[in-house]
Amino acid sequence: MKMLTSTTANWSSVTSDDPHNCYPENIPEKKPIAILYMIIVILGIPSNCFSLFVSCQHIRQNKELGIYLFNLALADLCFIMTLPIWVDYTLKDQWQHGGTACTACVFLLFTHFYTSAALLCCISVDRYVAVVHPLNFLSMRRTTTAIAISVLMWVISITFSAVTVSLQHNYEDSVCLDVLPMSSAQPKVNIARCVIGFLIPAILVGFCSRGIYVQMKTNQAIKAEERKKVSRLLLVILLTLWLCFGPIHIILVLRALLEDCGQPTWLYVSYKVSVAISSLNCLADPLLYCFITRSGRASVTQVFFTIRRKLGT
Repeated sequence: MKMLTSTTANWSSVTSDDPHNCYPENIPEKKPIAILYMIIVILGIPSNCFSLFVSCQHIRQNKELGIYLFNLALADLCFIMTLPIWVDYTLKDQWQHGGTACTACVFLLFTHFYTSAALLCCISVDRYVAVVHPLNFLSMRRTTTAIAISVLMWVISITFSAVTVSLQHNYEDSVCLDVLPMSSAQPKVNIARCVIGFLIPAILVGFCSRGIYVQMKTNQAIKAEERKKVSRLLLVILLTLWLCFGPIHIILVLRALLEDCGQPTWLYVSYKVSVAISSLNCLADPLLYCFITRSGRASVTQVFFTIRRKLGT
């Protein structure tokens, strides 16, 4: 309660006369956020590197799912490499790397959001076609098609991120991403990000998940083990989308509708926390292939046995 009162007191002093007064001071959440980023770096690099290895095994077996998983791990690793800079910024409350580096990091942040969401959609659609229409749309399940779709998802995500990032004010006076007051275009950018980058993928994944659930419930030919495997896969995808990317996009819309530098910036800390939560996607994605699919678990076991044998010798 004392912490909340203190933070609220800082917010209540905000005035619109000086842009620098838009920012709350002494945010108590900055250390936990920095610690979370460091944990993601420590765990995310090896787990996603291992995921690249596992997905390569899928690709060698001509499984189109491996293409999507490989690109998902690649997107996670590209973003994780920027996290040490965000740790430095979070702890010091000052961006010391210049405007160009700020814009690049913001671009990579949002590119990671939308590339991951797009690839999760691809995995959901791939499983939907495999379960609901196993004899149709066979061309969609070829590795060449998966490569073309993955490249297209990267192009769309990069283009969308480049356009939206160019429309917002990313850097000002040692402040990166969190520039206040927001530019006139920022509310429209936030709403576009929510609709195109989150709601559409979430609806598509929900549609595929429902179709797969109905098919597995009515089709008795699907084995119980296969039902559990697909159910776990879909659960992780849904939780990743809603729990990792949901909060940040909800806050973006609330900021577009409610935030005003002349009023207490009560959404500011929620925004910072939601950005940190979105980074957990880098730890959730490896679960898709390393601990849910049968070949993924087999690869995990094989690597552990190999490491143990080498350590024993």
